[in-house]
Amino acid sequence: MLRTSWYTGRWRSTQPGRQTHNMKRTITALLCLALVAHGAIRVPLRRFTTLRAELRAAKKLVAFLQEHRADIFARKYAHCFPQGHSPRPHHGVEKLYNFMDAQYYGEISLGSPGQNFTVVFDTGSADLWVPSSYCVSQACGTHHRFKAFESSSYQHDGRVFSIHYGSGHLLGVMAKDVLQVGGISVKNQQFGESVYEPGFAFVLGRFDGVLGLGYPSLAEEAGAPVFDSLISQKKVDKPIFSFYLSRKKNKADVEGELLLGSIDESLFTGPLHWVPVTEKAYWQIKMDNVKVQGAVTFCAQGCQAIVDTGTSLIGGPTREIKLLQEYIGATRSTLGEFLVDCSRISSLPQVTFTMGGVDHTLSPDAYVRQETVDGQLICLSGFQATDIPTHLGPMWILGDVFISEFYTVFDRGQNQVGFAPACHNTRGSP
Repeated sequence: MLRTSWYTGRWRSTQPGRQTHNMKRTITALLCLALVAHGAIRVPLRRFTTLRAELRAAKKLVAFLQEHRADIFARKYAHCFPQGHSPRPHHGVEKLYNFMDAQYYGEISLGSPGQNFTVVFDTGSADLWVPSSYCVSQACGTHHRFKAFESSSYQHDGRVFSIHYGSGHLLGVMAKDVLQVGGISVKNQQFGESVYEPGFAFVLGRFDGVLGLGYPSLAEEAGAPVFDSLISQKKVDKPIFSFYLSRKKNKADVEGELLLGSIDESLFTGPLHWVPVTEKAYWQIKMDNVKVQGAVTFCAQGCQAIVDTGTSLIGGPTREIKLLQEYIGATRSTLGEFLVDCSRISSLPQVTFTMGGVDHTLSPDAYVRQETVDGQLICLSGFQATDIPTHLGPMWILGDVFISEFYTVFDRGQNQVGFAPACHNTRGSP
């Protein structure tokens, strides 16, 4: 989600075209390399199968959803939390998390020498946390854990923190150490070491932790969020960062990228359109309206929206989303998901989100997710009901379904978000 005309140069693969595209080197580049040039920090993002899809394929989705509703979870695991840190049901909805549908992850390291972790880069939160070696939860046993005793630069803090998510609740202790992101070192970065991750979503999730990119006021931990540290330590030329999320299925292609400190004009077409931030916590903006097949249908008087890379789908008030599902012909399944007839995708209406007077239109191919289960194709709506009441009215959430269609730039200097149509052909070509 980076913006403007600040441009640091286009990235091109420098791997020679030996043999059959030299696949091994390409994958290695995507996993391990981050190009640093002219104050820009490139962090490759990888796309994985979602936890929901894996559970569905294993025929365990029904049992999982029944067992892990937020209210059931909070009551079941309340005894795991010290007095004063009991999880609060439904608070997680405010955190905008849906780990079951997370797809895009990147790499960081912590400590000296560096210990590697896979994280969700999330604009819907502002904290950095990874599992601790002292964590006793089942989830920690399936992920990389931070070993403080192996880091010569580790600084113990001792304060306890708790973060409440819609699909899990997390408890840990605070620390400071050297963070490496995209080949750049950040000194004395505050982060959390989780010691309790009692949600099953954390067990099966492909990520170790979360790196929040929201405003400091959103942080539940004390200390500067990572991007604020990058700014204060002058690691980036501009106080901006951008996201490119690819829809490609070819693993040889770039699957996604977070660019810290600049934008990449090769990844979008046309000018960036800017929308001011209305509340400095989430990346919250005003949306003019929502159109279905060109007709204003929702948010007719304007409403608020959050641009959130930590949410995969597009969320909105229950009443509006229920009607929208009807307009696109989606029917509710026994699991609470909305299914679309795959044979009718081409005839479904376009859905347009208007911001700053500019239409941002999603085709049916963009908002319908396709999965294959037991050799059969199923199609799912990319819209979900998410009720977040605020003093400015009901909130919409523009998650990865939207961001994968529009290169998105987050500008802390001017407090604005920029959008432009993303390129989904060969990298660097419109």
